[in-house]
Amino acid sequence: MASWQFRLMWWLLAGRLQKQTAVRLHEDIAETRRSMEKLGTRARLPADCRAESVTIGSLAAEWVIPADAVDGHAILYLHGGAYCLGSARSHRFLGGYVARAAQCRVLLLDYRLAPEHPFPAAVDDAVAAYRWLLAEGYQPDDLTIMGDSAGGGLALAALLALRDAKERLPGTAVCISPWTDLAGTGDSMTGKRQVDVLLTPELLARYAAWYGNGRDLTHPLISPHYASLAGLPRLLIQVGENEILLDDATRLAARARADGVDVTLEVWPGMVHVWHALAALIPESRQAIGRIGEFVH
Repeated sequence: MASWQFRLMWWLLAGRLQKQTAVRLHEDIAETRRSMEKLGTRARLPADCRAESVTIGSLAAEWVIPADAVDGHAILYLHGGAYCLGSARSHRFLGGYVARAAQCRVLLLDYRLAPEHPFPAAVDDAVAAYRWLLAEGYQPDDLTIMGDSAGGGLALAALLALRDAKERLPGTAVCISPWTDLAGTGDSMTGKRQVDVLLTPELLARYAAWYGNGRDLTHPLISPHYASLAGLPRLLIQVGENEILLDDATRLAARARADGVDVTLEVWPGMVHVWHALAALIPESRQAIGRIGEFVH
């Protein structure tokens, strides 16, 4: 059963979040981005972490560094936001909690966003950031690629692109509530609709169309659900029981297992989309992030 802290918080916030989700279907994309930035920047880094700006080619990025960071290890974190929203700043606080749990640096990338920069811009940027880490001297086995929501799907797409280019892959990968099927064919898209107040199929379809920009949404680098996952590194998938992307995660795990990937799937009872973002408020968030730290170690 979910903790009393989660149940209380959800009782206080669920109605407001449901209204915001409905508004986003009709809201200007620039306004939605500003709202997400404002919400993310209100949350503070953990006290024992610091942030440093860095440039990767033409892209802005940010290191989040915990006080006890182990030299030579790093996580490339790809933020969520349906490929159209979010930034290193909006996810800085979450990167801080992950960095502290894993005791290593976290690199948050400002990859290009749709609709201005549709597929494959985000994949190209994620691959470029990984190659930059290698050029900085990091060894593949000491690296992790991870992301939440669209960032989880992007992490997989980057791994597939690197695999197909015959490059050495990172030692581990982590997906939080990943969006892996932009065609929206999972049963949970409708089956979990009544309990998911953060996402709707209509909202995701809008963003998927912007990102795909006329391309087939079953393209394996747009929707890794349709890809062969053979050769990918050890993979942790965490998903909430009460989210419409539940089947995106469970089907991903089944496909990965069938393709010979060492995969761990965790379905967290009662949890919602990317509940990790509530780490300052609820124990389940901190517990899930702690599991990520253990997995990366």
